Amino acid sequence: MYKRILLAYDGSREGAIALREGALIAKACGAQVFLLSVVPETGGVLMVEGAQGGVVPKMAEAYREQLQRGVERLKSFGFDPVARLVVGEPAPTIGAVAREIQADLVVVGHRKQSLLARWWSGATGAYLSEHVPCSLILCRNPISDEAFEAAMRETVTA
Repeated sequence: MYKRILLAYDGSREGAIALREGALIAKACGAQVFLLSVVPETGGVLMVEGAQGGVVPKMAEAYREQLQRGVERLKSFGFDPVARLVVGEPAPTIGAVAREIQADLVVVGHRKQSLLARWWSGATGAYLSEHVPCSLILCRNPISDEAFEAAMRETVTA
């Protein structure tokens, strides 16, 4: 069903939920996995960068470390993910990468935001639902380490 799955991952709790759900789907479908981490370069971040230089490079390093942990986690379950770190606005960047790699499915986590937070960081979910050229799964189901590992072993041996 799905052959190319893009997992948006930022190391957050919501990103971990998306990583797990996406990995389970990818394993079940035998899909190629692309792991994308987007260092946010929204209006709010740029304002902070202007007032206090060096914020974006520090964020990029933290995201790079999180991305590497995600890659290692996926490799431990037999995936050979293609990883990419990009600086930009998250929603347009996720959509652009999905088009570039010809993804069949994009998997993202969901984080409820206040009106101020949506203004500060942008309306990622709204943009994705309108502009991603493939199926989109918005993950909200927390999966424990134990349940995830058992499901991955089960999928591997099935």
